[in-house]
Formats: sequence, C-alpha cells, structure tokens
Amino acid sequence: MIKYFFLPLILVLVSGCTSAPKPQKEMPPKKKHHHKVVKIKPLFQTVPESKATLVQSGKNRLHCVVCGMNLVKYYKTSHTAKVDENEEQYCSLHCLAAQLNEGEELRNPKVVDVTTLKLIPVQNAYYVVGSDVKGTMTQVSKYAFASLNDAEAFQAKHGGRVVDFNEALRLAKQDFN
Repeated sequence: MIKYFFLPLILVLVSGCTSAPKPQKEMPPKKKHHHKVVKIKPLFQTVPESKATLVQSGKNRLHCVVCGMNLVKYYKTSHTAKVDENEEQYCSLHCLAAQLNEGEELRNPKVVDVTTLKLIPVQNAYYVVGSDVKGTMTQVSKYAFASLNDAEAFQAKHGGRVVDFNEALRLAKQDFN
C-alpha cells in the first residue's frame, strides 16, 4: 500500500513539480556598429598593371631584380637595363645603383616617364630630385620626365630640383655611403 501512495507522489514531483521558470531578462537591443570606411590612397608611384611596361618574363616578372618589390606598385620610379642578354627591371634608381655597385655592366638603361608612363633612355630624362612626393627605396625621391616642361611643372607643385641622370645617379649612390 505504501508503494501505491509513494509511486504517484514521486511521479508528480519528478515530472510536474518543478520551480516556475525564471522570467527572461529583456536583452538590450544590439548596438549598430558604424564602421568608418577608410579609403587608402594609392601610392603616387602605383599604376594599373595594364598601363605598366614590364620587360622581364617568368614567375618573377612583376618584381624588382634587386629587392623584390612589386614593379607595378612602384612603376613611376621603375628603371630597366640589359644585363648580359636579359632585360632586367628595377623598382627605383636606388636599386639600379645597387646593381651598378655590384659591378654589373648595365646596357641601354631606361626610366619611366612619369607623364606618359613610357620607358625613355635615362640620358634623355630630366629627374626631379627631393620633391615632397614619397620616393622608392630612399628618403630623397627621384622622378623622371621626358620633357623639361613636365619636370618643371612637377617641381613647381612638389618642390625638389631638376637634374640630369648622372646627377640623379650620383645622389642615389649616396644612399650606400
């Protein structure tokens, strides 16, 4: 008889006699995160790959032969030269000077004309040295122009001085002293 009395009591306790559910706390509304969109301005030296003349071939064609930097990203300071039988490309006059310091003989050196983005012989270029536009691989920027008028217009806007290739190269070699 006891088991007939306790069995239903145990079932009631186990199945239905639980404490009342706690009231749910009301969750505060989620805060909306306002992400500030920061647009990164591309470097002055950068151009779309379709506008860059790249003279190297193979898997490393997009990279400076001296330092490995991306030639499209630093295209407006890019130089080229023939070494042995290969066309090589440098991200800057600094890296071309480094190659010369290694004793390499560079033939037919060219530089990118900032205005047209075409390669021109370095001996025909007017370099603006020391402008307020960030340089590549150096604190002293060096940008080349096919036209003296273009170089002077750039200089008027950004400062620096106009020099020929030999003077720009001499200044680039000072980075190694």
